[in-house]
Amino acid sequence: MDITIFPKPLSGIVSAIPSKSLIHRYLICAAFANRPTEILCPDASQDIEATVACLICLGAQIIRNDLGYYVTPVRKPANNIALPCQESGSTLRFLLPVIGALGIQATFNMRGRLAQRPLAPLLQEMCRMGCCIRWLDENTLSCRGQLKPGEYCIPGNISSQFVSGLLFACALLGRGSHVSVIGTLESKPYVDMTVYTLSQFGIDATKPILSESKFLSPGIIAADGDWSNSAYYLAANTIGSAVHVTGLNPNSPQGDRVITDLLPQMNLHPTIDLADNPDLFPILAIIAAAKNGAAFYHVSRLRHKESDRIHSVIAMLHAMGCHATVSEDCITVDPGRIRSGTVDACHDHRIAMAAAIAATCADGPVTIRNAESVQKSYPHFWEDYRNLGGLYEQHIR
Repeated sequence: MDITIFPKPLSGIVSAIPSKSLIHRYLICAAFANRPTEILCPDASQDIEATVACLICLGAQIIRNDLGYYVTPVRKPANNIALPCQESGSTLRFLLPVIGALGIQATFNMRGRLAQRPLAPLLQEMCRMGCCIRWLDENTLSCRGQLKPGEYCIPGNISSQFVSGLLFACALLGRGSHVSVIGTLESKPYVDMTVYTLSQFGIDATKPILSESKFLSPGIIAADGDWSNSAYYLAANTIGSAVHVTGLNPNSPQGDRVITDLLPQMNLHPTIDLADNPDLFPILAIIAAAKNGAAFYHVSRLRHKESDRIHSVIAMLHAMGCHATVSEDCITVDPGRIRSGTVDACHDHRIAMAAAIAATCADGPVTIRNAESVQKSYPHFWEDYRNLGGLYEQHIR
């Protein structure tokens, strides 16, 4: 699907969708709790549905209703199962260690770029601790064997999801199991979110997890509004729009709430460290281009997202008449003016949403190819965009 947007500032009120990052974590903990859990989550997405589908294959009963998900925990894990991870990195990296901790055999089926994204350090550590993992083909991974309790060591500069997945495994294994991070932990707020979620289910992951630790259902739990996706509308306000986003918790464990501190800096030519908040890069790059430019550091991990976001963001900027350069672990975005053009979203939800915000202040129409990629995290983005006054035409190819 392609969408052609006609420049117009956005205005009005929009409700933040539930945090995708928190919902993944809530679902996994609920699937192993001592009793059912109701997760309040009126909106879903492709990534969340991938985690739901995998947990159902594992033996959880998950019912979707108007309020969210009602999760009845796994009692006896199914064995020799196929898990449809789709394109969700969180689903794959969280559930691989969970499967290992349960000691069952499973295949993980992937789509899109997922199998190309970094995974080796996690697989190596799981194999060291008792699992046998091998690739069956370029999109299918087989895992069998039983992880041992103990100390898990993982580098912190590749993916925080490795750490989170191993924390879930340690909570299931107990007997003093814990995770040690080698080197600097990047995207630390996402690990903090996992520790927070485990605490909501009665697990203290700040110390070695004991054998008596159990997942204790909170009964009902609601996710905060998603700061990562809301960042696009908040950023639009710095380039002429007037959008009020409801449902955001300023004290949320989500690290991307830092967007409220970063946006005021965009009136200057800031230097921004993206080590902990790489998902904010596409929209911050747009704001930098529309205003006074910026330099972004610690960007190398952006190559391993849904697209190579170093390439796709620079291509997006160039398509709209702006300029950016890459040097070592830094991207410098020059100030410019957003022009009419055609942007390929590269099947990346964050590129599609960033281009949509850029289009509100462009000097002419902006066409976004593969605009349906927003389904990955924010399925009704285009509906909300139109309700806020956005003008566009949809083209089905």
